Amino acid sequence: MVASHPLPEGFTEIEVFAIGTALLVEALIGFCLNGLTIISFRKIKELRTPSNLLVLSIALADCGICINAFIAAFSSFLRYWPYGSEGCQIHGFQGFLTALASISSSAAVAWDRYHHYCTRSKLQWSTAISMMVFAWLFAAFWATMPLLGWGEYDYEPLRTCCTLDYSKGDRNYITFLFALSIFNFMIPGFIMTTAYQSIHQKFKKSGHYKFNTGLPLKTLVICWGPYCLLCFYAAVENVLFISPKYRMIPAIIAKTVPTVDSFVYALGNENYRGGIWQFLTGQKIEKAETDNKTK
Repeated sequence: MVASHPLPEGFTEIEVFAIGTALLVEALIGFCLNGLTIISFRKIKELRTPSNLLVLSIALADCGICINAFIAAFSSFLRYWPYGSEGCQIHGFQGFLTALASISSSAAVAWDRYHHYCTRSKLQWSTAISMMVFAWLFAAFWATMPLLGWGEYDYEPLRTCCTLDYSKGDRNYITFLFALSIFNFMIPGFIMTTAYQSIHQKFKKSGHYKFNTGLPLKTLVICWGPYCLLCFYAAVENVLFISPKYRMIPAIIAKTVPTVDSFVYALGNENYRGGIWQFLTGQKIEKAETDNKTK
Protein backbone atom coordinates (compact mmCIF):
# COMPACT_ATOMS: atom_id res chain seq x y z
CA MET A 1 0.00 0.00 0.00
CA VAL A 2 2.79 2.39 0.94
CA ALA A 3 4.72 1.65 -2.25
CA SER A 4 1.79 2.74 -4.42
CA HIS A 5 1.95 6.31 -3.17
CA PRO A 6 4.93 8.59 -3.79
CA LEU A 7 6.64 10.49 -1.02
CA PRO A 8 5.22 13.97 -0.27
CA GLU A 9 7.28 16.67 -1.98
CA GLY A 10 10.17 17.90 0.16
CA PHE A 11 10.32 14.84 2.41
CA THR A 12 12.49 11.75 2.48
CA GLU A 13 11.36 8.27 3.44
CA ILE A 14 12.91 8.52 6.91
CA GLU A 15 11.42 11.99 7.53
CA VAL A 16 7.89 10.86 6.69
CA PHE A 17 8.30 7.81 8.92
CA ALA A 18 9.79 9.91 11.74
CA ILE A 19 6.93 12.42 11.64
CA GLY A 20 4.33 9.66 11.61
CA THR A 21 6.07 7.92 14.51
CA ALA A 22 6.33 11.16 16.52
CA LEU A 23 2.63 11.86 16.01
CA LEU A 24 1.72 8.30 16.97
CA VAL A 25 3.82 8.35 20.15
CA GLU A 26 2.45 11.76 21.17
CA ALA A 27 -1.10 10.55 20.54
CA LEU A 28 -0.68 7.30 22.48
CA ILE A 29 0.94 8.86 25.54
CA GLY A 30 -1.39 11.85 25.63
CA PHE A 31 -4.51 9.74 25.11
CA CYS A 32 -3.57 7.26 27.84
CA LEU A 33 -2.75 9.96 30.40
CA ASN A 34 -5.81 12.10 29.68
CA GLY A 35 -8.03 9.05 29.39
CA LEU A 36 -6.86 8.09 32.87
CA THR A 37 -7.73 11.60 34.05
CA ILE A 38 -11.24 11.31 32.62
CA ILE A 39 -11.93 7.81 33.96
CA SER A 40 -10.61 8.70 37.42
CA PHE A 41 -12.95 11.71 37.55
CA ARG A 42 -15.84 9.40 36.68
CA LYS A 43 -14.92 6.62 39.12
CA ILE A 44 -13.56 8.45 42.18
CA LYS A 45 -16.17 10.45 44.06
CA GLU A 46 -13.66 12.71 45.80
CA LEU A 47 -12.46 13.99 42.43
CA ARG A 48 -15.89 15.18 41.35
CA THR A 49 -15.55 18.82 42.42
CA PRO A 50 -16.28 22.05 40.48
CA SER A 51 -12.56 22.88 40.22
CA ASN A 52 -11.70 19.43 38.89
CA LEU A 53 -14.48 19.75 36.32
CA LEU A 54 -12.32 22.39 34.63
CA VAL A 55 -9.35 20.00 34.72
CA LEU A 56 -11.65 17.42 33.13
CA SER A 57 -12.47 19.92 30.37
CA ILE A 58 -8.76 20.21 29.54
CA ALA A 59 -8.42 16.41 29.50
CA LEU A 60 -11.41 16.03 27.15
CA ALA A 61 -10.01 18.65 24.78
CA ASP A 62 -6.55 17.07 24.89
CA CYS A 63 -7.99 13.65 24.09
CA GLY A 64 -9.51 15.27 21.02
CA ILE A 65 -6.07 16.59 20.03
CA CYS A 66 -4.73 13.04 20.42
CA ILE A 67 -7.45 11.64 18.15
CA ASN A 68 -6.49 14.27 15.59
CA ALA A 69 -2.84 13.18 15.91
CA PHE A 70 -3.80 9.49 15.54
CA ILE A 71 -5.45 10.24 12.20
CA ALA A 72 -2.48 12.33 11.06
CA ALA A 73 -0.06 9.56 12.06
CA PHE A 74 -2.04 6.91 10.16
CA SER A 75 -2.13 9.10 7.05
CA SER A 76 1.59 9.77 7.37
CA PHE A 77 2.34 6.07 7.26
CA LEU A 78 0.14 5.83 4.15
CA ARG A 79 2.00 8.82 2.65
CA TYR A 80 -1.26 10.47 1.58
CA TRP A 81 -4.59 11.80 2.92
CA PRO A 82 -7.19 9.05 2.28
CA TYR A 83 -10.35 10.89 3.39
CA GLY A 84 -10.86 13.44 0.62
CA SER A 85 -11.52 17.17 0.78
CA GLU A 86 -14.54 16.83 3.09
CA GLY A 87 -12.51 14.70 5.45
CA CYS A 88 -9.82 17.39 5.42
CA GLN A 89 -12.36 20.01 6.48
CA ILE A 90 -13.64 17.80 9.30
CA HIS A 91 -10.11 17.01 10.44
CA GLY A 92 -9.15 20.68 10.44
CA PHE A 93 -12.31 21.65 12.33
CA GLN A 94 -11.89 18.90 14.94
CA GLY A 95 -8.25 19.81 15.52
CA PHE A 96 -8.97 23.51 15.86
CA LEU A 97 -11.99 22.93 18.11
CA THR A 98 -10.11 20.79 20.61
CA ALA A 99 -6.98 22.97 20.56
CA LEU A 100 -8.93 26.15 21.27
CA ALA A 101 -11.05 24.41 23.94
CA SER A 102 -7.85 23.25 25.64
CA ILE A 103 -6.45 26.79 25.74
CA SER A 104 -9.72 28.32 26.98
CA SER A 105 -10.09 25.64 29.66
CA SER A 106 -6.53 26.29 30.83
CA ALA A 107 -7.43 29.97 31.25
CA ALA A 108 -10.55 28.93 33.20
CA VAL A 109 -8.41 26.85 35.59
CA ALA A 110 -6.13 29.87 36.12
CA TRP A 111 -9.16 32.04 36.92
CA ASP A 112 -10.41 29.47 39.43
CA ARG A 113 -7.02 29.11 41.11
CA TYR A 114 -6.73 32.88 41.45
CA HIS A 115 -10.02 33.07 43.32
CA HIS A 116 -9.18 30.02 45.42
CA TYR A 117 -5.81 31.28 46.59
CA CYS A 118 -6.21 35.07 46.44
CA THR A 119 -9.85 35.82 47.21
CA ARG A 120 -10.66 32.58 49.08
CA SER A 121 -13.93 32.23 47.17
CA LYS A 122 -15.16 28.72 46.42
CA LEU A 123 -16.12 27.75 42.90
CA GLN A 124 -19.74 26.63 42.57
CA TRP A 125 -20.95 23.86 40.29
CA SER A 126 -23.14 26.24 38.29
CA THR A 127 -20.18 28.53 37.62
CA ALA A 128 -17.85 25.66 36.71
CA ILE A 129 -20.39 24.16 34.29
CA SER A 130 -21.04 27.57 32.71
CA MET A 131 -17.31 28.16 32.25
CA MET A 132 -16.82 24.75 30.68
CA VAL A 133 -19.76 25.17 28.29
CA PHE A 134 -18.60 28.67 27.34
CA ALA A 135 -15.05 27.44 26.63
CA TRP A 136 -16.32 24.78 24.24
CA LEU A 137 -18.94 26.96 22.53
CA PHE A 138 -16.40 29.76 22.11
CA ALA A 139 -13.93 27.29 20.58
CA ALA A 140 -16.66 25.89 18.31
CA PHE A 141 -17.46 29.39 17.05
CA TRP A 142 -13.89 30.09 15.97
CA ALA A 143 -13.37 26.58 14.58
CA THR A 144 -16.51 26.97 12.45
CA MET A 145 -15.45 30.24 10.83
CA PRO A 146 -13.07 28.62 8.26
CA LEU A 147 -15.91 26.33 7.20
CA LEU A 148 -18.01 29.42 6.49
CA GLY A 149 -15.34 31.23 4.50
CA TRP A 150 -13.46 33.32 7.09
CA GLY A 151 -10.12 31.54 7.03
CA GLU A 152 -9.72 28.17 5.35
CA TYR A 153 -8.72 24.62 6.24
CA ASP A 154 -6.24 22.89 3.98
CA TYR A 155 -3.43 20.34 4.04
CA GLU A 156 -0.34 20.66 6.20
CA PRO A 157 3.00 20.66 4.29
CA LEU A 158 3.21 16.86 4.64
CA ARG A 159 -0.28 16.68 3.04
CA THR A 160 -1.35 13.92 5.42
CA CYS A 161 -3.27 16.12 7.87
CA CYS A 162 -5.25 19.37 7.75
CA THR A 163 -5.23 22.68 9.60
CA LEU A 164 -5.70 26.41 9.02
CA ASP A 165 -4.26 27.29 5.61
CA TYR A 166 -1.56 29.90 6.16
CA SER A 167 0.10 29.47 2.75
CA LYS A 168 -1.94 32.14 0.94
CA GLY A 169 -1.41 34.96 3.44
CA ASP A 170 -4.26 36.99 1.89
CA ARG A 171 -6.53 39.54 3.60
CA ASN A 172 -9.08 36.86 4.48
CA TYR A 173 -6.39 34.87 6.30
CA ILE A 174 -4.82 37.91 7.98
CA THR A 175 -8.08 39.27 9.42
CA PHE A 176 -9.03 35.84 10.74
CA LEU A 177 -5.57 35.22 12.17
CA PHE A 178 -5.44 38.48 14.12
CA ALA A 179 -8.96 38.09 15.51
CA LEU A 180 -8.25 34.46 16.38
CA SER A 181 -4.96 35.24 18.11
CA ILE A 182 -6.42 38.08 20.17
CA PHE A 183 -9.39 36.13 21.51
CA ASN A 184 -7.86 32.66 21.72
CA PHE A 185 -4.20 33.24 22.59
CA MET A 186 -3.55 36.75 23.87
CA ILE A 187 -6.59 37.09 26.14
CA PRO A 188 -6.21 33.58 27.66
CA GLY A 189 -2.49 34.29 28.01
CA PHE A 190 -3.26 37.58 29.79
CA ILE A 191 -5.69 35.84 32.15
CA MET A 192 -3.13 33.17 32.97
CA THR A 193 -0.31 35.70 33.41
CA THR A 194 -2.21 38.00 35.79
CA ALA A 195 -3.76 35.09 37.72
CA TYR A 196 -0.52 33.21 38.31
CA GLN A 197 1.43 36.39 39.07
CA SER A 198 -1.10 37.22 41.79
CA ILE A 199 -0.93 33.66 43.13
CA HIS A 200 2.88 33.82 43.10
CA GLN A 201 2.82 37.01 45.16
CA LYS A 202 0.44 35.35 47.61
CA PHE A 203 2.73 32.33 47.93
CA LYS A 204 5.76 34.62 48.32
CA LYS A 205 4.19 36.43 51.25
CA SER A 206 3.26 33.19 52.99
CA GLY A 207 6.54 31.47 52.11
CA HIS A 208 4.59 28.34 51.17
CA TYR A 209 4.63 27.52 47.45
CA LYS A 210 1.91 25.00 46.67
CA PHE A 211 2.83 24.65 42.98
CA ASN A 212 4.98 26.13 40.22
CA THR A 213 3.01 29.21 39.16
CA GLY A 214 5.08 29.74 36.01
CA LEU A 215 4.58 26.28 34.54
CA PRO A 216 1.06 26.65 33.01
CA LEU A 217 1.98 29.80 31.09
CA LYS A 218 5.29 28.31 29.96
CA THR A 219 3.36 25.31 28.66
CA LEU A 220 1.08 27.59 26.64
CA VAL A 221 3.97 29.58 25.16
CA ILE A 222 6.35 26.70 24.45
CA CYS A 223 3.76 24.32 22.98
CA TRP A 224 1.68 26.78 20.98
CA GLY A 225 4.20 29.60 20.50
CA PRO A 226 6.10 28.14 17.50
CA TYR A 227 2.87 27.48 15.62
CA CYS A 228 1.63 31.01 16.36
CA LEU A 229 4.91 32.51 15.18
CA LEU A 230 4.69 30.56 11.92
CA CYS A 231 1.14 31.77 11.34
CA PHE A 232 2.06 35.39 12.08
CA TYR A 233 5.07 35.20 9.83
CA ALA A 234 2.80 33.92 7.07
CA ALA A 235 0.72 37.08 7.46
CA VAL A 236 3.64 39.31 6.38
CA GLU A 237 5.82 37.03 4.24
CA ASN A 238 5.38 34.07 1.90
CA VAL A 239 6.30 31.03 4.00
CA LEU A 240 6.51 28.65 1.06
CA PHE A 241 10.24 29.28 0.74
CA ILE A 242 10.65 27.52 4.11
CA SER A 243 11.21 23.79 3.69
CA PRO A 244 8.00 21.77 4.22
CA LYS A 245 9.71 19.60 6.81
CA TYR A 246 10.62 22.66 8.88
CA ARG A 247 7.06 23.95 8.62
CA MET A 248 5.88 20.66 10.13
CA ILE A 249 7.94 21.13 13.31
CA PRO A 250 5.57 23.65 15.02
CA ALA A 251 2.62 21.29 14.42
CA ILE A 252 4.52 18.38 15.97
CA ILE A 253 5.47 20.52 18.99
CA ALA A 254 1.82 21.57 19.42
CA LYS A 255 0.78 17.90 19.55
CA THR A 256 2.81 17.52 22.78
CA VAL A 257 0.19 19.62 24.59
CA PRO A 258 -1.94 16.66 25.80
CA THR A 259 1.03 14.95 27.47
CA VAL A 260 2.37 18.15 29.04
CA ASP A 261 -1.08 19.26 30.22
CA SER A 262 -1.68 15.93 31.95
CA PHE A 263 1.41 16.49 34.09
CA VAL A 264 0.63 20.16 34.75
CA TYR A 265 -3.09 19.91 35.55
CA ALA A 266 -3.86 16.31 36.61
CA LEU A 267 -0.74 14.47 37.73
CA GLY A 268 0.60 17.77 39.07
CA ASN A 269 -2.58 18.25 41.10
CA GLU A 270 -2.22 16.63 44.54
CA ASN A 271 -5.90 15.83 44.85
CA TYR A 272 -6.17 14.51 41.31
CA ARG A 273 -2.99 12.52 41.63
CA GLY A 274 -4.34 10.90 44.78
CA GLY A 275 -7.60 10.09 43.01
CA ILE A 276 -5.77 8.51 40.08
CA TRP A 277 -3.69 6.46 42.50
CA GLN A 278 -6.86 5.32 44.25
CA PHE A 279 -8.42 4.34 40.92
CA LEU A 280 -5.36 2.35 39.86
CA THR A 281 -4.59 0.64 43.18
CA GLY A 282 -7.68 0.94 45.34
CA GLN A 283 -5.57 2.62 48.03
CA LYS A 284 -6.97 5.87 49.33
CA ILE A 285 -4.64 8.79 50.05
CA GLU A 286 -6.28 10.78 52.81
CA LYS A 287 -4.43 13.98 52.00
CA ALA A 288 -5.98 13.98 48.55
CA GLU A 289 -9.35 14.70 50.13
CA THR A 290 -8.25 17.89 51.80
CA ASP A 291 -6.93 19.90 48.88
CA ASN A 292 -8.49 19.98 45.44
CA LYS A 293 -5.92 22.28 43.97
CA THR A 294 -2.68 21.72 42.22
CA LYS A 295 0.46 21.03 44.15
